[in-house]
Amino acid sequence: MKKSSLLAVAALTGAAAVMLAGCAGGTGAPTDDGDGGGDAAGRACVILPDAASSPRWENFDRKYLQEGLEAAGFETDIQNAQGDVNKYSTIADQQLTQGCGVMLLVDYQGAAETVAAKATGEGIPVIAYDRPFEGADYYVSFDNVEVGRLEGQTVLDGLEAAGKDPATAVVVYMGGDPTDGNAAMFKEGAVEVMEAAGIQPAAEPPGVWDQAKSQTNFEQALTSLGGAVDGVWVANDTNAAGVIKVLQDNNLTGVAVSGQDANVAGLQNILLGWQTATVYKPVADEAAAAVETAIALLNEEEVATDAELDDGTPYIQVSPILVGPDNVKDVIAAGDASYDDVCTPDVMAACEQYGVTE
Repeated sequence: MKKSSLLAVAALTGAAAVMLAGCAGGTGAPTDDGDGGGDAAGRACVILPDAASSPRWENFDRKYLQEGLEAAGFETDIQNAQGDVNKYSTIADQQLTQGCGVMLLVDYQGAAETVAAKATGEGIPVIAYDRPFEGADYYVSFDNVEVGRLEGQTVLDGLEAAGKDPATAVVVYMGGDPTDGNAAMFKEGAVEVMEAAGIQPAAEPPGVWDQAKSQTNFEQALTSLGGAVDGVWVANDTNAAGVIKVLQDNNLTGVAVSGQDANVAGLQNILLGWQTATVYKPVADEAAAAVETAIALLNEEEVATDAELDDGTPYIQVSPILVGPDNVKDVIAAGDASYDDVCTPDVMAACEQYGVTE
């Protein structure tokens, strides 16, 4: 796994919008346009990690990556490992047997490292997409330390709104799965902001990317603290939903809660006042940057980067956005969440209050 510390370098933030090609299925059909077609040199192989850690992989990343690559005339093979490292390896072997001009991998518990080594041995360039891993030629993701900083600021904002002093506040740290290289970056940024304000963790359960486990871990932490908590740094919205369920069960209101991904549950919790804010990472922007990188590699062109990881891997960064209740409407307007999904009957009044419309 790559080291987590990110070099402080201004990053690529304006990736071009992905062209819509109208097909969002699993495996793209060969095309006769451009350099695509059945030729392996014009084939982009993509492996997504699962459908549980976040709904984004199947709802957004698959669509944007496929549309962008196919619009440029390349064949795509996009598959999902469904949270299974053995399936991840099997998919990769099948893709490599059929031939790939470039591999774009979202790591799952280190499985991408072995795949990257095989691809490199065959002279195939590898892009680490969203999550870093050892052996990739390029890393395309959001500025993940900045994501953490925004999460840390979310906790501070929530404490301030509740009139709580950060130096004496009871704050629990709920991080992500340590096998995901991004999890350490999120924590690095969050800790930088929170501890500069005097926060020290009152409890820190093991990190996971799992709502049910996060809920159980937080419940145990809360019990150990005698039921007292002022804030919870949570690494994403899915885990935050588990934390919030515990807060609701214990009638604990006014607790600062962070998150990221701007998923439907997160946006609803923000509108209802259970979650302070989320870090919105427009998937279309990240996918566009990855598509641009993949196309350059498929065309054997130079890839422009202006940041790198500690191990020297070129890092193409995309800027995240902090979203509170007043900004939920912007996420819906961008198409990364639907009005009907967010503004259910129990959330409708809050949608009207914050100007969320169809």
